Order: sequence, then C-alpha cells, then structure tokens
Amino acid sequence: MNKKGNASITILLIIIVLLVLLIGGMIFFNMYKVDGRTATDEITTSDTVSSDETADQAEVVQSDEKDKEDIKTDETTVSEDPQEDTKDAGQRIETVTSSTGLSARTVPAGHEDMRGLNATELVAELRCGWNLGNSLDSAGSETNWGNPATTKEMIDAIAAKGFNTIRIPVSWGQYTEKQGDVYVIRQTWLERVGDVVDYAIENDMYVILNTHHETGWLIPTDKMMGDSADKFADIWTQIAVYFNDYGDHLIFEGLNEPRDEGGEKEWEGGTAENRRIISELEDAFVETVRATGGNNEKRLLLITSEAACFMDSALKDVHVPDDPYVGVSIHAYTPYDFTFSHDGDYDHWDGSHKSDIVWTFGQINKYFLSKGIPVVMTEFGAERKGSPSENNDEEVVKWMRDYMTLASKYKVPVVIWDNNLVNGNGERFGLFNRKTLKWEREEVVDALIEGYQPQ
Repeated sequence: MNKKGNASITILLIIIVLLVLLIGGMIFFNMYKVDGRTATDEITTSDTVSSDETADQAEVVQSDEKDKEDIKTDETTVSEDPQEDTKDAGQRIETVTSSTGLSARTVPAGHEDMRGLNATELVAELRCGWNLGNSLDSAGSETNWGNPATTKEMIDAIAAKGFNTIRIPVSWGQYTEKQGDVYVIRQTWLERVGDVVDYAIENDMYVILNTHHETGWLIPTDKMMGDSADKFADIWTQIAVYFNDYGDHLIFEGLNEPRDEGGEKEWEGGTAENRRIISELEDAFVETVRATGGNNEKRLLLITSEAACFMDSALKDVHVPDDPYVGVSIHAYTPYDFTFSHDGDYDHWDGSHKSDIVWTFGQINKYFLSKGIPVVMTEFGAERKGSPSENNDEEVVKWMRDYMTLASKYKVPVVIWDNNLVNGNGERFGLFNRKTLKWEREEVVDALIEGYQPQ
C-alpha cells in the first residue's frame, strides 16, 4: 500500500479504538450505578429486599451488617448524628411536659448533689444490693401479688442489714393512658414510686429505678412495635423530669430483660431483629433522659442485652454509647439448674459447677469490663429447695461464697432478687419477711454481704 492508504487505515483504527473506549465506559458506568447511587455509596440494611429474596435472607443481611459494625469499633455512639437525636428528643420532651404539666419532685434535703463521678467511679460505690421484687412491679396494684405495701420501716431494715443499694422494679405501662398524642403516667403512681425512692434515699442508699414487666406491650419485633417506642420514650421523659433534681444516688435502668415473650431463642439472645429493636429502645432511653437536662445530663444510666442475657448471641449486639455515665446491667442465675430449675433436683453445691460462674464473669469481662465499661449484676440469686424444715439453705451459702469470689475479683456489684416467697409454691427467692420485718434466710444474706470484697 502507498503512504496515503496507510494513513487512512491508521485514522480508521484510531476512530474504532475511541468508539470501543466510549462504549465500554458507558457500560461500566451503568453496571455500577443502581437507583441513582454509585458503587462507592453505602447500601444499608434498610434497602428493600427484592421479590425473590426471603425474609430469612433479609435477616442474614442485617446480621452481617451488624457484624461489620462490630469489627469497625468496640463502642458505638448513640447515633450517627447525636445532635439531631437530641433535638428530636427535646421536641418530644417539650410536647410531653406541656401536655402533662409535670414538674420535678422535691428531693429530701441533702440529697441533691451530683459529684461528677463517671460510670466506673459510681458503680464502684454500689457494692451489695437488694431487689424490692413483686411489689411496685406487680400486675394490678402494689399488693396484688401478695406482698404488703412498702413502708419506710422495711427499707430501714434493709439498710441496717448492710445493703447500700436497692433496686426498685416498677411497672409503668399499666398506669399509663394515652391523652392526645402523649402517653401520660398517673400522677398518683409517680408520687407513690417517689415515696418509696425517698425511703431509700433518706437511708443514703443508691437506688436503681427501672421499667419492669413491660414485655406485654413492648415487643421487640417490627410487626408488633407500632407506637410502643413513643410510649416508652414518654414514660422515661416523665420519670426523668419528675426525678431530675435527685443527686447521683439515683440511677436509671432503661429496660428489664427485654425480649419477645415466647419468641425464638427468648432467653438465648433472641433474633437479630429483636436485638436491633432493643438497641434502638436503649438509644432512645439514653437520648431522652439526657435531653431533660439538669442532673440527668450526668446521671448513671444502665442499659442491657436481650433478656439481660450473658451469652455471646446477646452480648455481641449490645452497643454502649460514647457516654462516660453509662454502664451495663446483666442478670445471671448461674448455674440455672441449681439456682432456679427443679428438674433433676440439683440442690447440693459441691463446687463441681463453679466453672459455670467463672465462665459467666469471663463473658462480662470479655465484652465490657476489659473495655472500661462497668457492669452491675442487677439480678441474681438461688431459690430455696426442699421443705421448710429440710431445705438447702446451707448449700446456697456455699454457692454464694463461690459467686461472691468471682464478683469480688471482677468488681461487679450484685443486687440479689427477693420476691418475699420463702416457702410454698412458686419461685422461692424470699430472704426478708416484709410483714414481720425479719430475715428468713439470714445465713444466705450474710454470705453475700461478707463475701463481696472487691479486690
């Protein structure tokens, strides 16, 4: 060929190459552009699942995304934009307070101080505690489950025994009514709870106040939640406003054993959906209390896992906010066959199952203590087995000593469960007779108080 022909061919080849590059670029761009998002955009778990994907596959996607978040960081903040969350919480608080006309309760003189202690410092002061179980958390009324109305004399006796902490389980939902767009707690119930709180505060005790037995309406599934999150936030708004002026001896615990009753793995960490919603509720609890300002800006708040469980499946999805005044609460009736279940009549303690207790505290250390997050055991205990005259109280004392050895080693304050049932049918966790004001299983209590010696 001549030079002129060669030049024409060269130009033609260049044009072909340019066309190939142009077409290839368009194909590449379209392959990596989905619904207006480029390949670098983050695709979240809230994206719609295509019609050929099952609900189970969607749950796996959510779980995988959570695992990725766990790899990125050991602690997460309450939200990606806490200022926006605080603004939203503040708006809700303004609506609630203006609708209810609620104001702060008068604090017993000398108990208003907030010393600026962070969660770790304050938790270290708690030591041994006692639960006022099956009273203010009872269905129907304070006395509906057979216990007498709580008096100051009762709490005086608890303090005199050596307990410096009391947990007051309270059911709020049954005393709440929707008025317009707001869920309002009956004023008389707030005042009654306040009276019992004062009994303890006046004894210089630390008080853990929670929401208890709310699982009938606060069901952590997308299908069942409805406006329950608003009700939960409104309840905590009113609690926080009413008790705002109390000093740092008053502690708030957002949820008690949150779970889907009768649902999948109810006591073993639940489902990914359950854990996600529980985390959202705990976030709302912290944001709501903090947004009420005043003493609540630095009040110790306790969040928990699904069912307050200590298994990996539950603890791996507990996201502790970046807040120096937040700790974690866990429940551990360990080992269950000895402390709770009557199957197999496991009622003697020879130490062969102490490894169960060791493992439990190892879990707590692994997920929280080793990361500087304090933990309070807000429920534990072992019920009485046998008859009134032939029971296993001496065996429970042995178990208690082993339990306290581990609690002391890890510096985890303990709050024993007491429902005032010592004998008869039911869960016999009773320790203190609230009618006679006498201790029924005093040797067990002594082993607890004498045994807790944080190292």
